[in-house]
Amino acid sequence: MTRPPLTLYLAAPRGFCAGVDRAIKIVEMALGKWGAPVYVRHEIVHNKYVVDDLRAKGAVFVEDLSDCPDDRPVIFSAHGVPKAVPAEAQRREMIYVDATCPLVSKVHIEAERHHQDGLQIIMIGHAGHPETVGTMGQLPEGEVLLVETVDDVDRLEVRAPEKLAFVTQTTLSVDDTAEVVAALQARFPAIRGPHKEDICYATTNRQEAVKAMAAKVDAMLVVGAPNSSNSRRLVEVGAKAGCGYSQLVQRAEDIDWRALEGARSIGLTAGASAPEVLVDEVVTALEARYDLTVETVETAQENVEFKVPRVMRAPA
Repeated sequence: MTRPPLTLYLAAPRGFCAGVDRAIKIVEMALGKWGAPVYVRHEIVHNKYVVDDLRAKGAVFVEDLSDCPDDRPVIFSAHGVPKAVPAEAQRREMIYVDATCPLVSKVHIEAERHHQDGLQIIMIGHAGHPETVGTMGQLPEGEVLLVETVDDVDRLEVRAPEKLAFVTQTTLSVDDTAEVVAALQARFPAIRGPHKEDICYATTNRQEAVKAMAAKVDAMLVVGAPNSSNSRRLVEVGAKAGCGYSQLVQRAEDIDWRALEGARSIGLTAGASAPEVLVDEVVTALEARYDLTVETVETAQENVEFKVPRVMRAPA
């Protein structure tokens, strides 16, 4: 049977960012150093394939430090944790390693500095996301207020309008966040922002690549997990940039082929926590159904690498 022609546009950059790569290496190195099991508080990154692979090697994923024994190492996920978590690990004299992405740690440091300057912090982020929980948990309760939308800005009740600063989750939509920042600045002209924007380079770059592809394609596939903020934002960015249909898939087997019927061009990208092997899997599935022509849409080159931290041991 003759396969229909299809042009596949591959986004570049896509997939793993430096923070995700570092976090996975930390778990693998911990397993090499201490053997299994090694405990990980929350998914190390939001991707089932990655988590399942590490679980098969001996990592045990838990949601709370209380689920970890005192005598085994524990790793904190790339999303960051509230200050109370390492404090509790120290109290229990646990071996722990912090795999928080350095760009998330940068936001934590910014929040701390603003707090030391007597400012109340407004965080732009998604309620309940572990990165948001971790950032808000750097300061005492009430010192960080959360907003998700422009409407939330209108409802804010702050302690002193002239003593405010804002930080953001690193994986948000660049355009949506700009709207919220503009609303904050309009309502609170004295509000301080970060020296350099908090949305990370990888999130920005992947969104720009999607924007560059959106007008070229009939549909877009985003490889990523449903609980991955940066992956979900890529779907939204594609739709807003003019792509008529965007689909989030964890694996090739999740593709809704009916929705792609009649498409002559498809864009393909992957969230920052999705490994390239899953992109390859999708390409293989497309090759089986279409006479495929592949083109790359490159909008940036990435050469960022983060050092793996030294192991931290609680004092005896």
